[in-house]
Amino acid sequence: MYQWHKNRIGLLLIFSIVIFFILSEIAWAAEEETAASYGFLSLLPPLVAIVLCFITKQVLASLFIGIWIGATILTGWNPLAGVTQTLGYLVDNTADSWNATILLFDFVVGGLIGLIYLSGGAYAFVKSITDKVKTARGGQFTAWLFGLIIFFDDYANTAIVGNAFRPVTDKLGISREKFSYIVDSTAAPVASLALISTWIGYEVGLIGDAIEGTSVSLTPYTIFLQSIPYRFYSIFAILLVLFVALSQRDYGPMLKAEHRTRTTGKVFADGATPLSGGSKLKVLEGVPQKTINMVVPIIVLVGVSIFGMWWTGGGTSAESFTTAIADADAMTALLWGAVFAVIVAIIMYKAQGIGTLADMMDAFIDGAKMMVLANLILISAWSIGSVCDEIGTAPYVVNAAKGVISPVLLPMVIFIICNIISFSTGTSWGTMAIAMPIAIPLALALGVPLPLGISAVLTGSVMGDHCSPLSDTTIMSSMFSGSDHIDHVKTQVPYSLTAAGVAVVGYILAGSGMSVALVLPLGIILVGILLYLFSSISAKSAGISFPLPELQVKEAKEV
Repeated sequence: MYQWHKNRIGLLLIFSIVIFFILSEIAWAAEEETAASYGFLSLLPPLVAIVLCFITKQVLASLFIGIWIGATILTGWNPLAGVTQTLGYLVDNTADSWNATILLFDFVVGGLIGLIYLSGGAYAFVKSITDKVKTARGGQFTAWLFGLIIFFDDYANTAIVGNAFRPVTDKLGISREKFSYIVDSTAAPVASLALISTWIGYEVGLIGDAIEGTSVSLTPYTIFLQSIPYRFYSIFAILLVLFVALSQRDYGPMLKAEHRTRTTGKVFADGATPLSGGSKLKVLEGVPQKTINMVVPIIVLVGVSIFGMWWTGGGTSAESFTTAIADADAMTALLWGAVFAVIVAIIMYKAQGIGTLADMMDAFIDGAKMMVLANLILISAWSIGSVCDEIGTAPYVVNAAKGVISPVLLPMVIFIICNIISFSTGTSWGTMAIAMPIAIPLALALGVPLPLGISAVLTGSVMGDHCSPLSDTTIMSSMFSGSDHIDHVKTQVPYSLTAAGVAVVGYILAGSGMSVALVLPLGIILVGILLYLFSSISAKSAGISFPLPELQVKEAKEV
């Protein structure tokens, strides 16, 4: 194992040196390059970062190299200037107020986890759930259900469900890879469909800007509502999680991960690097362990966050509660919720005589420390997104695909383009902003129903973002689920591609004129068939039989 880690570091060094010399050699011929002429090179930064992530599993270093390559190209092929420009991107993205709020939110939520563990509330919650839910099937279904309940924001979803259910899924013998997949698949896909969420204002705003000056008479919100049945990827991705949970069938790397946990009790693989976890957090002995010590702070987090969204979205001056949520400053509201949850937790625990204030501050700091690696990766992911924006990655992909368009294929082509852009850049909202002004005029010109064309943009952007190692929501799912990030991505991608493949079929059928009332049931049936087919093939290949055994050891353990 040591040798393998040593080899991965060596690969990074060799790769960096090779790139350095290649860029140095061609620098003389490329001094006058502009963003418009980068062409295929605009794909290089995200492509290198993603490939290195999978090869080396060194996410932070891989992202840094990807940023550096893009910065080097943008600085006239000067590798040394690329280093200083890379640092500039990292500083700028850390200083951005929205990003800084996310980073602070992560640290505060980490501190809250530390406090909840200190009080014994996490253990009491696990016992209360596992007294009722005693199987892996029940644990996965319950986590999926809670993922649907926390529908108003994808970040809040990952933080709340990830932290609340990680100890439960560990005890029931569910791998961290599977748990992070459940959390990730009920975050952005759910928030993007919800009628009240932090996504609505942004999505409706993009639609409104794109239809301005056209002959469209419908309101942007009406078009948004009409597009929901056509969000094939989001719908199929959510249902696939349910089918997997109820059938207890898996395929690809996920099958091996689940089999490992069920037979050995190891919730993640040897050599894995979870982005966070709870095993090293202090639990006070000799104090009554009460579920309320976890439930109340979580309720405060949710309640204050929703109030904060309503308040920052206009409060009493807003036209409606839905409008206020749509216009909310979501991250500020979530930070308010996290801080108030910490304050309430400290007051509750102090009133019960659970530790001293010094104990609680130590627990808060220990919890916040869990978020350091994840936040560094987040900053790097945002920075490579900035590089992709400057170097023109998304416009290149859009322009390259312009020639493959017909009215029947347009929704499918738009969906695939948005997949590629969001996977390469790690941003769903950025992809929507790029693709929407192009997709709506094309749909109108070719006679494609507007809700169909718009849905391809919205759900296509979610797909790439959902499974990209560069995506902030993917990183946060790994973080709050306590999973190794690349193991999470690697095990989730086959499921994402399954839902995306069925969505492609759905867009071809809908583009041909088939009613969505027929497309959806056919798609749902196809998702079930593919799950059975792929799981059977994977099980036969790995020599594993279904159903997988329930956890045989006394309690799941971290490696």
